[in-house]
Amino acid sequence: MPQKETGRTPRHESLAAYLDDHLLGAETGVRLFKAARETWEGTEHESVFADLVQQISDERDELETLILALGYQRSRFKKALALVGAAGGRLGPINPLSTGKGTTGQLELETLQSIVRAKECLYRTLLVLSPHDHRFHAPRIRELLELARNQQDAVAKVMEDTVPARFLTSPSPPTR
Repeated sequence: MPQKETGRTPRHESLAAYLDDHLLGAETGVRLFKAARETWEGTEHESVFADLVQQISDERDELETLILALGYQRSRFKKALALVGAAGGRLGPINPLSTGKGTTGQLELETLQSIVRAKECLYRTLLVLSPHDHRFHAPRIRELLELARNQQDAVAKVMEDTVPARFLTSPSPPTR
C-alpha cells in the first residue's frame, strides 16, 4: 500500500536509471515472449502467448512514454545493449529448439514468470512513489499491477498444464 505523503521528492537521477533498467528488461521480455509464442504455436496454448506478447509490448511502449513524459533520457549504453540483446534474442537463448518439451521448455516458462514478477515489482515501486510524485497515476498503476498478476497466472497455468508431459512417464498400456 502507498505510504502517506511526506513532502519528499524523487531523486530524478536514480528514478531515471531505474525506469531505464526496467525498459531494457521490458524490451528483453517482449523478445522472450515472442519466442515463447513460437514455441507454443499450433498448440492449445498459442493464444495465451499471442495475447501476452501484445499486452507486454503495449506495456513496454507505455513505460517508454512515461520515461519521456517525465523528461528523462534513455541511456545510450542501455540503448546499445538493447540492440545487442535483440540480435542475441533471435537465437532463442533459453529454448533454442523452440520446443515446449524437456527442461528447456520448463526453464522458458519459469523465466517468463520471473520477467513478469520483476515487472510487478516495478509497479509496486511506482505505487509507493505515487503519493510523492503526481506524475504517477495510482489508478493506472494498480491496473498494471493486476495485469502483471494475471500474466503470471496465465504463464503458470501453461506450465502446470504441461509439466506432466515433460517430467512423467507415459501411462502403461492396459494389459490383457
